[in-house]
Amino acid sequence: MAEQNFENHGKFVPAFHFFVMPVAAINFGWEIYRWKAGEFTLAGFESMLLAAALLIGFLYARLFALRVQDRIIRLEERVRCQRLLPADLQPRIAEFTAGQLVALRFASDAELPALARKVLDEKLTERNAIKKLAKNWKPDYLRA
Repeated sequence: MAEQNFENHGKFVPAFHFFVMPVAAINFGWEIYRWKAGEFTLAGFESMLLAAALLIGFLYARLFALRVQDRIIRLEERVRCQRLLPADLQPRIAEFTAGQLVALRFASDAELPALARKVLDEKLTERNAIKKLAKNWKPDYLRA
């Protein structure tokens, strides 16, 4: 497995991203075309509606998995912050947003206290900007 960094940390599941989603989108487009090209029948509408439901269902399945992953990361990072942050930052752990904690997970243990202070003091909220501040990238190979 290649060493993970900011440039390559995004996760693609080829079967999902390059097969399931394109096929579902093409199917939805095809069903709309067939319904409009032919007669506007109830059966054609039903086929188009089913294709839309499948496409939306696949999108939500992915989003739900990512949301659960973010909630777990939030919990893990709060525990990590309790263990690693200095006493003056401990009461501020609750100030972190889920997005900030998700981005901070890539900071090494050694750099987390300083980076956490910077994120809170400067009110940094953009995930990619926070991730780019991590100098010693802590990889996360178990992402959904």
